[in-house]
Amino acid sequence: MSRFVLSDDVGLERFDWGEVGWRCIPALTGALQLAVLDVTLTQGGGHAFHTHPDQEEMIIVKAGRIEQWIERESQLLGPGDSVYIDAGVVHASFNVGQEDALLQVVLAPSVGEGGYELVDVSGEEPWRSLRGG
Repeated sequence: MSRFVLSDDVGLERFDWGEVGWRCIPALTGALQLAVLDVTLTQGGGHAFHTHPDQEEMIIVKAGRIEQWIERESQLLGPGDSVYIDAGVVHASFNVGQEDALLQVVLAPSVGEGGYELVDVSGEEPWRSLRGG
């Protein structure tokens, strides 16, 4: 169902590392092929190592600076930079700047009513020790 999504329509969910604004998910828009999220990583926060087994992902940095990981490789990204991640690839995003990092995230295809699937691997090796922690 095509529709306008106004800022008041975006459902916010808070986590210990920041928040997600659910902008385009099946429950909100009926989208079957994509999920769009507004992600805020608080200063010093991060979305630890995880994978989306059946979803490709594009992360676009809108503000702030992040340390973006794809498997065992990292890159600092700032406003206007982005990263594409294949389905099933382990990745993580950490805010290394002095302000909140604002990200636009697109996943496809949409999965389930929430539009999003995640498998946390941050407690497993080598991911647990990769950043020295």
